[in-house]
Amino acid sequence: MSGTGGFPNFNSLDPRRNPGLKPNWFIGVGAFFVALGVLAFLDTVLTTLASMVVIGVLLLMAGVAQLAQSFAHRGVPTSTQWLSALIGVLYILGGLLLIDEPVTGSIFLTAFLAGCLIFTGVARFVWAAGHRTIGNWWGFLLSGVVALLTGILVYATLPWSGLWLIGTFIAIELIIGGVSAIMFGVSLNKAERG
Repeated sequence: MSGTGGFPNFNSLDPRRNPGLKPNWFIGVGAFFVALGVLAFLDTVLTTLASMVVIGVLLLMAGVAQLAQSFAHRGVPTSTQWLSALIGVLYILGGLLLIDEPVTGSIFLTAFLAGCLIFTGVARFVWAAGHRTIGNWWGFLLSGVVALLTGILVYATLPWSGLWLIGTFIAIELIIGGVSAIMFGVSLNKAERG
C-alpha cells in the first residue's frame, strides 16, 4: 500500500481499484456536517459554551487517568510520582473550572488565541522583512499583517468576542468539512461512472 518515499499509494482511492469506497456515504456525512455547521452558526454563543463544557469534561477525564497512572507505578521515586499526581490534579481543576465557568473559559481561550495571532503576525512580518530578496516575500508580509490585525481585533473586542468566536470557528470548520466530503463523494460517483 506504500508508494514512493513512504507515502501511501493514493491510486488505491480510485473507486475502480477500491470498490469499498461508498460515495453516497461521503455525501450523506457531508450533508450532516453542513447541517450541524448551520445549527452552530444559528447560536454561536451556545456552541462556544457547549464546546467549553466538552473540553472541561475531557480535561477531567484526562486528570483522573493521569492521577491513576501516577500511583500505579510503585517503583518510581516519590518526587516523580507526586509531580505526576500534581499534573493530574491540575487537569481535574482545569476541567472543573471550565465546566463550572464556561464563559470565563471561552474568554480566556479567545484571549490566548488573540495573543497567538498577534505573535504569529509579528513573526511573519519580521521573517518577511529579513527575506526581501526572495520573490513573493510580500505574501508572508501580507499574511503577517492579516494575522496581526485579526489578533488585535479579537483582543480589542474581548470579552464579547470570547462568547461567539470559538463557536463561529466550529461552525465554519463543520461546513467546510461537510462541503469537502460532499464534493469528494460527487467526484467518486463521477469516477465510478467514467
